[in-house]
Amino acid sequence: MPCVGLIVNDGKELAVETAITLQSRFEQAGFDVVRASSSGGMVGFANPDQHLRMLGYNACVPEGFDTSMAFAIVLGGDGTVLSAARQTAPVQVPILTINTGHLGFLAEAYLADLDRAFELLLNNQWTIEERCTLVVSVLRGEQRRWEALSLNEMALHREPLTSMCHFEVAIGHHAPVDISADGVILSTPTGSTAYALSAGGPVITPDCPVLQLAPIAPHSLASRALVFSDQEPVTVFPATPDRLMMVVDGSAGCYVWPEDRVLIRRSDHPVRFVRLADHEFFQVLRNKLGWGLPHVAKPDRP
Repeated sequence: MPCVGLIVNDGKELAVETAITLQSRFEQAGFDVVRASSSGGMVGFANPDQHLRMLGYNACVPEGFDTSMAFAIVLGGDGTVLSAARQTAPVQVPILTINTGHLGFLAEAYLADLDRAFELLLNNQWTIEERCTLVVSVLRGEQRRWEALSLNEMALHREPLTSMCHFEVAIGHHAPVDISADGVILSTPTGSTAYALSAGGPVITPDCPVLQLAPIAPHSLASRALVFSDQEPVTVFPATPDRLMMVVDGSAGCYVWPEDRVLIRRSDHPVRFVRLADHEFFQVLRNKLGWGLPHVAKPDRP
């Protein structure tokens, strides 16, 4: 009997109600259903005194999810999708994202499309688009102190009420560079429309095999976003005596101390998104972020 998954934001009543409906419909169609809470992928911010996370990113995979699962449906907003990415990418389960939140930039369908989406899934009329992910590790010497999977970005920045920071960044075999700024962002193409965009970085189409380094409020006219091959591992050394805060995809993170370093590398486990129709990236940019809309002059007032 085929198996499908449901990953639900249990904090949203609409998502929970939709999950109950979908579970009933899939079971009537002859599927086994495994349900999980999206909270399992929200690693959270580690305790500043005990931020060891040595299990690795596979620890987020829910019980019952494995490579034999046909697909999983994610019910929630963009934060839920980021969480579900950590839960499914290590076991290669494709996810169909149905938005029950607000912006829904990562959503493939909306609740109004639920009946149509269900029929397309049953008739195997769907494709898969892979999006690269990052493995973000905090190392002290040879010890791995913290690790998580990232679909969007890693942001390393100063704490409130502290001064500007210095970061030494080594990209692959290239010479290290020094960046003076409030922080640095290392993002995937998927994350180029998130925090990196707000920091002045370019939008990168998802099919480009690159990463982006963007400084946050840099103290130099020469410090601008840099795009480079995603085959290059990146190491960030905090060249400052104060501890820093690292946040991954907005729902995971820890403190980084002067004796630590952050290693970011492309993961071997991409997120596999279910697409029900041709996924036109420029159309998504237009609809969600207003990119490319024609300029129309406002009429004169009478």
